[in-house]
Amino acid sequence: MDRKSGFSRANVLGVGVNALNLPLATRVVIDAARRGEKGYVTVTGVHGVMEAQRNPDFKRILNRSFLTTPDGMPMTWVGRAQGFSEMNRVYGPDLMTEVFRHTADGTVRHFFYGGKEGVAERLQQKMQSAFPGVTVCGTYCPPFRALTAEEEDDLIRRLAEAKPHILWVGLSTPKQERFMAQYLERLPVSLMIGVGAAFDMHAGYVRQAPLWMQRSGLEWLFRLSTEPRRLWRRYLINNPAFVYAISLQLAGLRRYELPV
Repeated sequence: MDRKSGFSRANVLGVGVNALNLPLATRVVIDAARRGEKGYVTVTGVHGVMEAQRNPDFKRILNRSFLTTPDGMPMTWVGRAQGFSEMNRVYGPDLMTEVFRHTADGTVRHFFYGGKEGVAERLQQKMQSAFPGVTVCGTYCPPFRALTAEEEDDLIRRLAEAKPHILWVGLSTPKQERFMAQYLERLPVSLMIGVGAAFDMHAGYVRQAPLWMQRSGLEWLFRLSTEPRRLWRRYLINNPAFVYAISLQLAGLRRYELPV
């Protein structure tokens, strides 16, 4: 049981992935935002889990989240094998869509942090057009490096003025998770959610895989075919390593402990 969220966790190579589905995750996120819950949400698939195997600090970041959702069918399959029959994929772009759909009354304020120049602004236009009445109270395009002290002050000032309930972070794994953990107590926002490529997808710059590929666990193949130079290492090295390691765990040949 996750002490922060109160939801059970599947053990995926020592990463606690909350046993959620999309409707439940949407409700939990919106309720937490309205309560002013301080925390961050990591949307985690094979890539994040394998990064955690190589970096204990990153594993701690995932395990200290308010929620770690199953972003990928392999997470769902492992959870179901561990007895969580209602667990299903909580894909970053889908979570974003559903949260916006259910906050179109304007009672939850959203802020976009991340993306290349112009992406967050285009995303704001797209979401406000798709969900009339939704409140996007600001955007920030960070540099491709650590923020300077002046940039940190500027971001804090903008957030203090905008007063968002949710800061959507569109960087990439593991960069966005490290950002959220580092700035959790420093930024004047309650909930941060790292959704990676969802910014580019919803803004119309990157295509999503067909639904049948998503549901069959083949989205990685679609993304590899569209961005081979950038993603080949992630998928062609991580995926086989994950299959091998999770097979040992599920067979009881190797144990992974979850922090209490």
